[in-house]
Amino acid sequence: MSESTVQTLPRLNEPAPAFKARTTHGEKSLADYKGKWLILFSHPADFTPVCTTEFMAFAKAADTFKAMNCELLGLSIDSLFSHLAWTRNIQEKFGVTIPFPIIEDIKMEVASAYGMVHPGAADTQAVRATFFIDPNGILRAMVYYPMSNGRSIPEFIRLLQAMQTSDKNAVATPEGWTPGCDVIVPPPKTDADAAKRASEGYKTVDWYFSTKSL
Repeated sequence: MSESTVQTLPRLNEPAPAFKARTTHGEKSLADYKGKWLILFSHPADFTPVCTTEFMAFAKAADTFKAMNCELLGLSIDSLFSHLAWTRNIQEKFGVTIPFPIIEDIKMEVASAYGMVHPGAADTQAVRATFFIDPNGILRAMVYYPMSNGRSIPEFIRLLQAMQTSDKNAVATPEGWTPGCDVIVPPPKTDADAAKRASEGYKTVDWYFSTKSL
């Protein structure tokens, strides 16, 4: 593979690639979402069954995301007219209105910038990629799914809740964490801090493993 065809993938905790594109809700850019969380997600194609189930699930959870100061933005390498026809079809056949924009990306500009096209899966379709971008425009999480399997929207809600909790309280969260569960206190960074950790009032198993409730 020549240097010119190597795809540069975005990286966590760095600025998300800027974009400006036509969508089903008019022109949108990354800058439009400053001050809010953004979940940017790609799908292989319009009028496909797995993608249809995902879009309906995102639509039904849109108010939950909005209450968490998070907007949704879809993308596929399809035309604007295909997007419009598909969303109208979903409303007609399934009774679900898609309330968020979908990017037209015929030239694959946004898909390429975000590493959504994987030649091993398809040269002209985006894989099921999901990107969490924070209110400062920083890429905080990336999740990739295979073409054959739909994403879990409840897991994305849980992950966003966990990241927002970590940001607000300077803590980490354990496997499967949900609101109300204990959080992980960052481990001490010096020998002196490690020696006094057991006396700091946390639920301490050992110097490196302490939890607390919020």
